[in-house]
Amino acid sequence: MEAWLQHLITQSLAWSLTAVLLVTFLESLALVGLLLPGTVMMVSLGALIGSGNMGFYPAWGVGIIGCLLGDWISYFIGWRFRDRLHGWSFLQKHSAYLYRTEKMLHQHHMATVLIGRFVGPTRPLIPMVAGMLELPPRRFAVPNIIGCITWPPAYLMPGILAGVALDIPKQADSNGFKWLLLATALLVWGAVWLLWQVWRQRSGTAARPDGWLTPDRLRWMAPLTVLLAGISLWQLWLHPLMPVYRRLLWQILNG
Repeated sequence: MEAWLQHLITQSLAWSLTAVLLVTFLESLALVGLLLPGTVMMVSLGALIGSGNMGFYPAWGVGIIGCLLGDWISYFIGWRFRDRLHGWSFLQKHSAYLYRTEKMLHQHHMATVLIGRFVGPTRPLIPMVAGMLELPPRRFAVPNIIGCITWPPAYLMPGILAGVALDIPKQADSNGFKWLLLATALLVWGAVWLLWQVWRQRSGTAARPDGWLTPDRLRWMAPLTVLLAGISLWQLWLHPLMPVYRRLLWQILNG
């Protein structure tokens, strides 16, 4: 799949944008998105943007279209076939998840639909479950549109940052800057993920903790990771190569 994608996107700009549309659509489609390495594909496409081989705003635009198509098809699949889906063995095995999702959709539909778009396992399921639970289209539409606008750049950005970093002139400390950039990206990702776990536990949507990430550990790991991410961001901002990196990144984001 990835080899086919690489071949496709190197043919022309039109094919590159078609690849973005397909990836965002399939990644959002009910259940199909569970089978695809969508995050890896989005990062690869972002690296093409960062290296200047594809425009940021055209990719963002077709990404929004792909998200909306995938989510609304999934929503109407859930709405139309809700009786059959309720009896489906796959969902019956995950009845606890279905119950928690139903509870959250009724109590906090905005946050559930919006945040669910950014979480891999729930992205292709939340719209279908919303349809199954007959969440009114107007209540689904607003958070879904916001999510589809903000999700493509968020998932393309790691690849964009990496692609821009590769274009930094070979200077004495360029390798050190790239390692600092990677460490900062990992710390920020970890901080966001841990904060998401904190939110899940406080909202009652987290599964019963039976692994290493217990509530007691999460209580100190989340603020510590946020602190380390902040320090790393500050060090990155003060790095001598940061002005060069900002200029290259601005050129990409400015089209």
